[in-house]
Amino acid sequence: MRATIFALILIFFGFGCTPKPKKHTPKSYHFRFVEAPAMATEEQQVAYMRDHFWDKFDFADTLYTTKADTTEMMRAYAAYVANFVGPLNQEPIRKLMKRASVSKKMFDYFVMLAEKVLHYPNSPYRSDELYIAVLEAQLASPYYDKYEKMAPEYDLRVVSQNRIGQSANDFDYTDRTGRTRNMYSLKNDFVIVYINNPGCAMCRDITEALKQSPIISDLQQQGRLKVLAIYPDENLDEWHKHLSDMPAEWINGYDRGCRIERENLYNVSAIPALYLLDKEKKVLVKDSTNVGEIEAQLMANSQ
Repeated sequence: MRATIFALILIFFGFGCTPKPKKHTPKSYHFRFVEAPAMATEEQQVAYMRDHFWDKFDFADTLYTTKADTTEMMRAYAAYVANFVGPLNQEPIRKLMKRASVSKKMFDYFVMLAEKVLHYPNSPYRSDELYIAVLEAQLASPYYDKYEKMAPEYDLRVVSQNRIGQSANDFDYTDRTGRTRNMYSLKNDFVIVYINNPGCAMCRDITEALKQSPIISDLQQQGRLKVLAIYPDENLDEWHKHLSDMPAEWINGYDRGCRIERENLYNVSAIPALYLLDKEKKVLVKDSTNVGEIEAQLMANSQ
């Protein structure tokens, strides 16, 4: 052992055999995944990955912000959110933003990734609840002045509306007969608020999926569920043109005066949007385009 240590010391100080020069290997800027302990239970593996997913990422190296492939990083971020975070668990996102705050450049980079994955209207991983943690990190960051914080302040006000488990904002609607009522007047066990633009292709797909859903049809026939389709725009010619597209048992209405958008009662920047409310108008599903998600919550809450 002493001879080995002594040999290492000689080499370190330049004595003994001259080591061969090592080839310089350029640093890779590909995302490297962490592996969970093989002998752990599935629950333990998920918890481990939640805490260690980013351990091989060098937050101090700002070259990642220009050299890493953005699409690859977005996929890594999406994999983290989808598999290890959970739809309502803000704490891992808060910790991630704290780790990214070693520099403004890295902080901005992770704000960008979060915006594209958690906030972009067409992202399948869009989550206002998780994005709130990102916006709050921006507002608390010393890197931003009061003018740079204006945009996240506005976004935070919008995404904080109608959160899961909280009471949905009420609004008035005018139906095809010209009668105006408010959403809270509906006394069914469940209300699906379906904000739509009848001319869009995705709206047609969602309308058809809602019509074909067995559980939605059954609950409607029992009088326990009402679908309230809301057109939030001003061009009523378009709304009138597509009245026949909606089933007769639905309430098909429009927002006279566009109060929903004007007062930010609901986020209408991404249409279509589905909200599922319970009898007390608490939000069960927020701002979704997934009819399967609506069905799952109905099955879980309608027994």
